Amino acid sequence: MSLGEPQQKPTYEYRHLKAAQPTIGLVCAPFSGGQPRPGVETGPLQLIESGLVGDIEALGWKVDFAGADTLESASLVSDKPDPDIGVLKKPRLVSKVNQEVSERVYKHSSNGQLTVTIGGDHSLAMGTVSGTFKQHPDAALIWVDAHADINTPLTTPSGNLHGCPVSFLMGLPGTSKDEIPEYAWIEPVLKSERLVYIGLRDIDAGERKILRENNIKAFSMHHVDKYGIGKVVEMALEHVGKDRPIHLSFDVDALDPTVAPSTGTAVRGGLTFREGHYICEALAETGRLVSLDIMEINPSIAAMEGDVQQTVDVGRSLIRCALGETLL
Repeated sequence: MSLGEPQQKPTYEYRHLKAAQPTIGLVCAPFSGGQPRPGVETGPLQLIESGLVGDIEALGWKVDFAGADTLESASLVSDKPDPDIGVLKKPRLVSKVNQEVSERVYKHSSNGQLTVTIGGDHSLAMGTVSGTFKQHPDAALIWVDAHADINTPLTTPSGNLHGCPVSFLMGLPGTSKDEIPEYAWIEPVLKSERLVYIGLRDIDAGERKILRENNIKAFSMHHVDKYGIGKVVEMALEHVGKDRPIHLSFDVDALDPTVAPSTGTAVRGGLTFREGHYICEALAETGRLVSLDIMEINPSIAAMEGDVQQTVDVGRSLIRCALGETLL
């Protein structure tokens, strides 16, 4: 269903969107199966209940939103045995949920809408990126995260699939249909030259090797400190090319824990409030954004009163900035 009618037009023209009226396809993905900490599946509902739909409509977008329901595939698979495949945990559940998410994202994208997916853990990017690239095969992926999430089934030390989505999207060794047929639906849509990381500060040894061997452009917090976030984003956009559609996948743990405390794998020394928002603002200015993920808000994690609301508010404001909110 569509909720409400916008009273204005979005600030920027998003040139790769073909809907007659600028429309956000909002996908709610309440899922935690890619990692061990409960609670992240409640993040989407918190964002919705805090006013996200109204935020988006106030920026001039129509919202196509089916409601904050559960994922059908999760309920169908979660009660069935799901033994490990090698070291991978809950592999069938993660696959089925991501296949459903991919179909939802593709449906919105094929209707000319800008898709916003709210998670949920970052394993969901297997689905969101697959769905986006099915409609926009020439797209680029900008991955904002403390972690590279590019472990393969052969390198992952934990077996948690929220640390592996990029490897499946690239078709790296260990992810092929012959090696892991449960993920045969994922096509290797992502080429290394169309991937850029921003905000890295905690990567595994196997991931470091993968990044180097595949010549993947990655800006760690060292680069953010050295060049400033403006230059980093400029270099990221230059790397992927001037005209490509962009999928932005933003894990809130890219932000410093003082900014976004309610997340499952927080790492100190992250992006400031302004650095995180600048990334979203700069990508909005390009007019090339076609899909956005906001992942890993976990309302069950709070060391202090107010942590959850602070993190939810940050998630909402990141989305608003990516959709064209400006101060002036």
